[in-house]
Amino acid sequence: MSPAFAKSSEKLKNEIEDYHKGVKYLHESGIQKVPKKYILPISERPNSYTINGNPQVTSKHNLKLPIIDFAQLYGPNRAQVLDSLSYACENYGFFQLVNHGIPEEVIKSMVDVGGRFFDLPLVEREKYMTTDMTTPVRYGTSFNQTKDGVFCWRDFLKLVCDPLPQVLPYWPSSPSDFREMAVTYSKETKVLFIKLVEAILESLGINVATKDKTQQNDDDDEMLKEFEDGSQLMAVNFYPPCPNPDLTLGIPPHSDYGFLTLLLQDEVEGLQVKCNDDWVTIQPIPNAFVVNVGDHLEIFSNGKYKSVLHRVLVNSLKSRISVASLHSLPFNSIIKPSPKLISETNPSLYKDTNFAAFLEYLKSCDSTNKSFLETRKLT
Repeated sequence: MSPAFAKSSEKLKNEIEDYHKGVKYLHESGIQKVPKKYILPISERPNSYTINGNPQVTSKHNLKLPIIDFAQLYGPNRAQVLDSLSYACENYGFFQLVNHGIPEEVIKSMVDVGGRFFDLPLVEREKYMTTDMTTPVRYGTSFNQTKDGVFCWRDFLKLVCDPLPQVLPYWPSSPSDFREMAVTYSKETKVLFIKLVEAILESLGINVATKDKTQQNDDDDEMLKEFEDGSQLMAVNFYPPCPNPDLTLGIPPHSDYGFLTLLLQDEVEGLQVKCNDDWVTIQPIPNAFVVNVGDHLEIFSNGKYKSVLHRVLVNSLKSRISVASLHSLPFNSIIKPSPKLISETNPSLYKDTNFAAFLEYLKSCDSTNKSFLETRKLT
């Protein structure tokens, strides 16, 4: 082997190792331009789209999502709020949730401790680095770093939240208050999820939350218990400043696989939603959650409620942190259209599926866009 070739091979090896150390490592190393591994094709860049194969530049739009006042669900305006909830899930797939009852201190503490985790030295963070998607805790970078041809500008810490007593010993013990803050936050969001599920089911005409227990049957009780015993995954996302934010993305276009996602974001904008074939930026509302319909809810509602494509932009000036809490039925549950929504005039539009099928798909295919959900549709 020639000295020049050996030097080139060693450089390539070091670059690959750097990519897998994450974008915070790259940012801290002082890079002045985005490495080639992160540069998207022109048609996939955040400010571009194509017409007849020719790149075009799209202007930036802001979207005010429907705002659901959660407290109003428990007053005389419940019917109107349920109508607004149904409209949001059907037409946007997203809404902002305010007055949700989770204390502001819990929210701020989760963002703070998440930021302090990413401030730890790399040697501490990489203790949790793995490509095994079944582990209770996983630190990584990009979207799916084992499959991504082009990496995206994100590092993440993913935490399986159930059963909590079994997974908690695997969660990071540093910062010293990480587990305490994350446990409190996960429990609060789980309670909120269950209350949201009750409202969403009612908006679909499935009244599991009725006070008159004589109107409920065993199937309703069993359905709600499944959600109470359901899966929860938290993803703490970190997007450091990027020297060329016009060339890459924080997360590529995708839909979420679960039933509902409750997203907490800091004051730095970055989330975009696909609306009427255009990408629109969601303005953060302090202490509010951005809630979106997942693939499982689209399947469960037999397509009435829409799981919508979304992506994340990065910027050159500020870091951004978000905490996504993804909720669904238990990992071993079968996800299918609700029998209460199926009839001769409204036949089932989706195949039965489960979490194992989704994991297998992740391992073998491109999981961006709505590709997994498309495989579940009946033709």
